[in-house]
Amino acid sequence: MLYNETTHQAIRQDTIIFEDCIQGMENMPSKSVDLVIADPPFGLDFSGKETIYNRNSDLVIDSYHDVDENYGDFTERWMKLTRKVMRPHATAYVFSGWSHLEEVLRGARRAGFATINHLIWKYQFGVFTKKKYVSSHYHILFLANDPEKYLFNKMEHYPEDVWIINRKYRTGQPKNGNTLPEEVVRKCIEFSSQPGDLVFDPFMGMATTAVTAKGTWRHFFGFEINRLLEKTVTQRIQEKAPGQDYRTLDERRKEIIEYAKDKYPEAYEIYKREIWGKSYGNTQE
Repeated sequence: MLYNETTHQAIRQDTIIFEDCIQGMENMPSKSVDLVIADPPFGLDFSGKETIYNRNSDLVIDSYHDVDENYGDFTERWMKLTRKVMRPHATAYVFSGWSHLEEVLRGARRAGFATINHLIWKYQFGVFTKKKYVSSHYHILFLANDPEKYLFNKMEHYPEDVWIINRKYRTGQPKNGNTLPEEVVRKCIEFSSQPGDLVFDPFMGMATTAVTAKGTWRHFFGFEINRLLEKTVTQRIQEKAPGQDYRTLDERRKEIIEYAKDKYPEAYEIYKREIWGKSYGNTQE
């Protein structure tokens, strides 16, 4: 109901515009989006076709656009514009590798954001090293317009700032140079927005933010500079039904209980006795 009845009239909701995000955000109305998820270009000599990655380079769509200016200046420009389009209660998740983390932190500070959390997403890049440690994490800055007043849904009893989420490889399918897993984006969306809200991504890439927002009853809007991706991302969005991935808290609790019963049966019995004071049979659970 919230998804169908909520409209964002100042924005062409559920749309990706294929143009440079800085130009696009300059023309966006202020205070118009509820949540931002941004995975900006790496600022490295990267195409996604390098031989160090175990993938078929023919499936990687060409024209990956990286930054052709000073990375710090670029970061400050897009982050200031991003804050302009965010509503007072809105938050942003900004992804970054370690190479340009300093510029991203400085850009967030100069844009006026408050850093709520510095999250770590642990996963394997799939590369090997000889003379240094293997990179196995990604940085995610959780930023707020107003540190005293922002939306946060506590979806877990003990939400930690280290996320261990594996990539699910799209074998044999066209891909961008780098694509976030839906599970990572879904976690951001569920913790920091409500059904019917508008989720904005200035660097849509393979439209994972759009697909995940649609699957959890949120609207989306964003920009992507690589026009060669348009056919692929349009198909991805069309294949996702609204609310397809949405689960209520009760459904989540049942899944956790079933998992605990199978994985830790003795601990589960202790849990039941502590919660209910006695052991219940299967028919009563």
